[in-house]
Amino acid sequence: MNIGQMMKQVQDMQTKMADMQNRLGELEVTGQSGGGMVVATMNGKGEMKKIKIDAKLIDPAEIEMLEDLIVAACNDAKQKVDQNVASKTEEMMGGIKLPPGVKLPF
Repeated sequence: MNIGQMMKQVQDMQTKMADMQNRLGELEVTGQSGGGMVVATMNGKGEMKKIKIDAKLIDPAEIEMLEDLIVAACNDAKQKVDQNVASKTEEMMGGIKLPPGVKLPF
């Protein structure tokens, strides 16, 4: 492979990464806890977009449980975002797996 081909591949990869970044901003992923009583929605960049809480959970005496369910729903959504990003990155790279600990595009 000559240097020109290599530079073309790098440019193609940069274009694909930029496109993926744009699509991730539009992607919506939901995580839930408490059997769906708390639902957190994030975009593909891991930004929280909304949270839905079943009114039955609103009890001042049980606020700690509600806080735990919110954290669990957010963590579930973030895990799904990470899995989605890893899958899309692997597809974009033609099945080449990144070394452990290396994350793209962030």
